[in-house]
Amino acid sequence: MGWREDVLLYQKPELRRSLWQLANTIIPFLALWLLSYLSLSVSVWLSLLIDVVASGFLVRIFILFHDCCHHSFFRSRKANEIVGIMTGCLTGFSYYKWRYEHNIHHAGNGNLDQRGTGDITTLTVDEYLALPLFRRIAYRMYRNPLIMFGLGPLYLVFVQSRLNRKGAGRRERRNTYATNLILLVVSGVLYWFLGWESLLLVEGPILYLSAMAGIWLFYVQHQYEDTYFEESDSWNYETAALQGSSFYKLPKILQWMTGSIGFHHIHHLSPKVPNYHLQAAHEQNPAFQSAPTIGLFKSFRSLQYRLWDAKRKKLVGFAAGTDSQKNR
Repeated sequence: MGWREDVLLYQKPELRRSLWQLANTIIPFLALWLLSYLSLSVSVWLSLLIDVVASGFLVRIFILFHDCCHHSFFRSRKANEIVGIMTGCLTGFSYYKWRYEHNIHHAGNGNLDQRGTGDITTLTVDEYLALPLFRRIAYRMYRNPLIMFGLGPLYLVFVQSRLNRKGAGRRERRNTYATNLILLVVSGVLYWFLGWESLLLVEGPILYLSAMAGIWLFYVQHQYEDTYFEESDSWNYETAALQGSSFYKLPKILQWMTGSIGFHHIHHLSPKVPNYHLQAAHEQNPAFQSAPTIGLFKSFRSLQYRLWDAKRKKLVGFAAGTDSQKNR
């Protein structure tokens, strides 16, 4: 039995579980948002503490949105689209645009000839050394953790997610415009009733922290030393999923908050598996347990990897990449 048959058993959305996830995620998020606002009259620091928890629930809402984009959350395509558009408004993402870019990522994860859409830009050592000085500096800035996780969330929320991509179709463009309009109207209403200070102190940290966590999850699940990159002629979908996507082993509370997306190798094998079946697919199939396992503390090592060394088949830092080139 091949891996396609192995994951087929888990590609079955359960309406009861999907509806329960919507309830146990969105309702607490809205309640925490309100509680954060009410806490401002007591202490700004208390409000910020609540924002941290609320941002975790917003990350979980994004995972539900993500499942809808893969049409894995409900059996009905229409239900996935409706809930996906709604959760997209909550998280600040346009459903059709994000789905398009993310599907490209899935189709070519680890393919050196298909980089640039829906992924973390990663240059090879040779590509980096061939760049003119100012473009090397730009790449270094992009890969700097302070830029990627500090300014990255602001760019993601306020720029990248608000603009249509080049070549977007009419439905995709309209969805982006509609999402932006809804966000503008909701923000205007909240500003009118709560004031800009309260809106900024409550919504600002929640958006920022959840976007930072989202970038981190996406980063760490593909950016580790022994990840997988190959040119199209040698690229293999199964190997890219099991070797180029990690099993990010998180504490149970963080696994719940992140919708089990840490079982990223299973997700890349089959995006049709709902988030609540990912763990079972991993645990019940020994063949899938060969994926690289990264714990919470070990995951911070990924920050040192910036370039793909095609000769050694591993990610390296800037210094190691330069030394590698000199020794050839």
